[in-house]
Amino acid sequence: MSKKLKFIDLFAGLGGIRIGFEQACKERGIETECLLTSEIKPYAIQTLKYNHQHETFIGDIFQLKNEDIPDFDFLFAGFPCQPFSAGGKRNGFADTRGTLFFEVERILRYKKPQGFILENVEGLVKHDLENKKDKIGRTLKTILYKLEEELDYQVSWKVLDSVNFGVPQSRKRIFIVGTKKNKVSLDNFNPTFKVLKDVLENGKETMDTYFTKKLFSYFSIKELYGKSIKDKRGGENNIHSWDIGIKGKCSKEQIILLNKLFKARRKKQWAVEIGIDWMDGMPLTLKQIQTFAPANNLFESSDLKELLDDLVDKGYLKFEHPKKLVKEVLETGIVTSRVYDETKPKGYNIVTGKLSFEINKILNPDDIAPTLVATDMSKIVVPDGEGVRKLTIKEGLRIFGYPDSYKIPVKANFAYDLLGNTVVVPVLKAIANRVLDAIKIAKTIKDNSLIATEVTA
Repeated sequence: MSKKLKFIDLFAGLGGIRIGFEQACKERGIETECLLTSEIKPYAIQTLKYNHQHETFIGDIFQLKNEDIPDFDFLFAGFPCQPFSAGGKRNGFADTRGTLFFEVERILRYKKPQGFILENVEGLVKHDLENKKDKIGRTLKTILYKLEEELDYQVSWKVLDSVNFGVPQSRKRIFIVGTKKNKVSLDNFNPTFKVLKDVLENGKETMDTYFTKKLFSYFSIKELYGKSIKDKRGGENNIHSWDIGIKGKCSKEQIILLNKLFKARRKKQWAVEIGIDWMDGMPLTLKQIQTFAPANNLFESSDLKELLDDLVDKGYLKFEHPKKLVKEVLETGIVTSRVYDETKPKGYNIVTGKLSFEINKILNPDDIAPTLVATDMSKIVVPDGEGVRKLTIKEGLRIFGYPDSYKIPVKANFAYDLLGNTVVVPVLKAIANRVLDAIKIAKTIKDNSLIATEVTA
C-alpha cells in the first residue's frame, strides 16, 4: 500500500527539483502531489503554469504565513545563490537574498516535514571561512547547525558535478538533503556521460553577421571548436578582438604589442611605480611600455607611440589616468570603489569586456559545455554545418536534462535567464532515488501521506 508523497517547491525557477523527484517516484509507482509553489519571476510562473497543472502559486515568500501552508512531506528549495556565488559580491547572510535560507528554516521548523532537498552554488561550501584551512565556512556551518541540531534532521551534503549524470555540462552544485529518520547517501553514484552532439539539433538557420564573417575570414569552423572570444585573460583557446580585426585590421606588430601589453599591465610592479593600489589591469605609459615592447625595443619611441595611438583610435586601447582605490564608511559598512586619479600620468590600457561581443564562446560538439550561467547564455553558439548559431531553447533544456516535453513559452532572453539559473534534472532524480531509499528503510507512515512500507525499488 502506498500513499501520495506531497511536497512544496520554493524558489522554483523551472521546477527542476520537483521534476527529478517526480520522475524517481513515478518509476517506483509512487504518486506525488505539489501543494504549493513559490516563485517571483513572472516569466518563470508563466512557464511553470504552462508545464504543470493544479498548483497554488505564491510570490514573495516573506508574505507566506505558516498557518497558510498545507501539510506536506518534502520541501524543495533552490534558494537564491548570488550571495554565495563567486560571480557576485559573496555577502552571504549579510545580503537580503541570503536571509532566504531562514525562510526555509522557518517553514521546516513549523511544519516538520519528513525531509527536504536544498540546492545552491559550490561557493556556499567555503563562504565566510573562519580559517583558510577550514573545509567549510561559517555560512554552511550555520545552515547545517540549524538543520541538524535545532530541527533534528539527519543531514547529508555534497558537491556533485552534473557531467557525471548523463548531461553534457559541467555544473558543480552543493546539495543538502535531510530526513527525520535516516541519512541519505550522496556517494558512489554510477556515472553516465554524454557530449554535446548527443543533444544538439541539426540544420537550423546559422548566423550571418559582420562578426561571424570576420570570424570565418580567419578561422574554419573546426578551428573555432571550443574557442572563447573575449578581451580578457585566456589561454590558447581564447581569441581576442584584435586577432580578427573586429574594430579594424591590426598589423602583426600591433597584435604582438597588444598581447604583451595585455599581460604586462597586470604586474604589481607598475602599481608601486605609479603610486596606486594594485588592480588587475592598469594603464601603462609610453615609457613603461617601451621596457617590454616587442623584440627588445624594436620600435623607436615615435613608432611605438604611433602604433599605440592608432589602436586607441580603433578602440582596442584607452588612453586614461590610472584609478585609485577609494573607501567610504557607510552605515551598512565600508564600500570600496575605483576612481580616476588625475594627478597621475595617463597611460594605455586594454578596452576589456567579456560580453561586449556578439559571441562569447563556440562550443565543441565533441566535448561538454562549461557551466552555463544566465549572464552569458545568449552569447554562446554551437556549430551547425559550416556555420554557427545560438543554442535553441530545446537544446538548452536538454543540456540541463529536461524532457523534450518541457516547453518555455517566453521570450528567448527570459528563457536563457531561467535556464542559466536552473538545476540539472538527472542529478535531482538520482538524489531523489537515494531519498526514497532512505525513507523506505525508515518504514515511516505519516497520517494520510506516505511514507512507504511497500514501495519497490
